[in-house]
Amino acid sequence: MVDSPLPSARTVDARSSTLAGVLIGVAIMAAVDEIVFHQLLAWHHFYDRSTPSVALLSDGLLHAAEVIALVGGFFWFADLRRRLVLSPRLAWGGVLLGAGGFQLFDGLVDHKVLRVHQIRYGVHLVPYDVVWNVGGAVLLLAGAALVWWTRSRRPGDGPR
Repeated sequence: MVDSPLPSARTVDARSSTLAGVLIGVAIMAAVDEIVFHQLLAWHHFYDRSTPSVALLSDGLLHAAEVIALVGGFFWFADLRRRLVLSPRLAWGGVLLGAGGFQLFDGLVDHKVLRVHQIRYGVHLVPYDVVWNVGGAVLLLAGAALVWWTRSRRPGDGPR
């Protein structure tokens, strides 16, 4: 048996805690987009500029990538927790950063720059775009604030 003394003060892996959360947040928001808007409401597909078969294939590829990211993120999270270096607050901040970042990227880059799909077709898009992008910005700002607040606390201020 090997003796491994535990550190007296809890040390956390701030970067990995945040990034694991970001990966989980991106995957969760991709899942919400895929399940709600692609499948339940059928408002759009990931790639709408081709045939219905290509649109369905693009949704399947998005779903596969989202599941891989979610599983990978939770394995990373579990490893950090097992090694006692996880910061739950930083992980939650990362989840919000990832979810908001995905939503803003989708709303600005996919919808407006690349035009691979719109939120919805046959309606006035401005209200949908505003709600989608403002919602993403709110999530992103909340995540950034939580990460900043957690990282700016002194080590003796309690659990991070």
